[in-house]
Amino acid sequence: MYSFWIIFKQAFKTKAMTKSFMITTLVVVASFFLLANLPSIIESFDGDDNSQQTIQVVDGTGQYTEALQAQLDQQDSAIQLEASALSEEQLRTDVEAGEMDAFLVIEGDDEITARYIAESATESAQAAELENALQSLQTARVAEQLELEATELAQLFAPVEMEREALAESSKSQEELSQARGLVYILIMVIYIAVIYYPNMIAMEVANEKSSRVMEILISSVSPVKHMFAKIAGIGSLGILQMMIFALAGYLAIQSSGSDLTEGVFSVMGFSEVKFSTFFYAILFFLLGYFLYAVLAALLGSLVSRTEDVQQLMLPMMILIIIASFIAFSGISMPEAGYVTVASYIPFFAPLVMFLRVGLLDIPLWEPLLSIAIMLLTIGILGWFGARVYRGGVLMYGSSQSLKDIRRAIKLGNEK
Repeated sequence: MYSFWIIFKQAFKTKAMTKSFMITTLVVVASFFLLANLPSIIESFDGDDNSQQTIQVVDGTGQYTEALQAQLDQQDSAIQLEASALSEEQLRTDVEAGEMDAFLVIEGDDEITARYIAESATESAQAAELENALQSLQTARVAEQLELEATELAQLFAPVEMEREALAESSKSQEELSQARGLVYILIMVIYIAVIYYPNMIAMEVANEKSSRVMEILISSVSPVKHMFAKIAGIGSLGILQMMIFALAGYLAIQSSGSDLTEGVFSVMGFSEVKFSTFFYAILFFLLGYFLYAVLAALLGSLVSRTEDVQQLMLPMMILIIIASFIAFSGISMPEAGYVTVASYIPFFAPLVMFLRVGLLDIPLWEPLLSIAIMLLTIGILGWFGARVYRGGVLMYGSSQSLKDIRRAIKLGNEK
């Protein structure tokens, strides 16, 4: 057991001290603080622009400018209109010379027509505000011509109230789904990245030890099976530590932004109504997905002698993860689809797909438990088979770029 902990600590410390790991951790933590404070940063840059939004107006009728300004004021817009004494051609010249950003041309007697003329099409927010105000103005003029009262106009444009009611016991309400989708999407992305990143780290570590001939020294004092599981446990612990750092950084970033979980982007993402079970299943499926793919990665990494060959042998595993992600992301909009249900019981897809179902549906407890049992059984079988391959694979040197080498590795391991 002492040798197990030696390899465990060596795998943990070696990867934790690499520049790539430190830079990745720092970049992700910094991005959390940047995203949490992004609205404040944008406001600090746009503060001066928001206070000065004077638009020159060429009003062909001479009767719309004041009415349009009144509509903008009702919308709490920062735009201030100013009737221009210059012609449209002169204003175009000023825009091209950079003396003004844009101007507005209003025409029409019975029906309002307008043109927003700017140097580029990037001023879409300002143009949208003007368009909304013009639409309201046009509606008011038509209502006046038809002699409609305010109550009649309100009835005319009143939206239809339609509620969605689901009869299936496993289905949540539309409000609950809207709150859960954002959080589930983020957690699925985290699990997806984790089951790619950490198992790939194991495969690269094993291949690197073989290429430097360190493996020959290690297996002379430690059994290959113990070496494999110590590697998996060490890098898995490092992954858990990194995820804890990310979680703490995310919490501190939210606190530093002066916001809470009930407003802004956090309310859209569903953080205000988080269930403990959602995070519990996220952690559980992260661990199960990691160990499932980590055993497979260690098995594949033991077959190669050069780190350059790792990615080619890892391709089948990457395809499985990509298929699982496609099913999970497409299932966010229809979690009750038949293919999503079937895929949630396939062990290589379950970490993403079953988590999707438990996050978005009220399914019976036996369904996630059955999926977890299937995954545990698969991890056990893969662990047994992977240990047999690993025992012989670490002794194989030379070019190895085919899965056919698994049979040779098992044969070599039996002779050892």
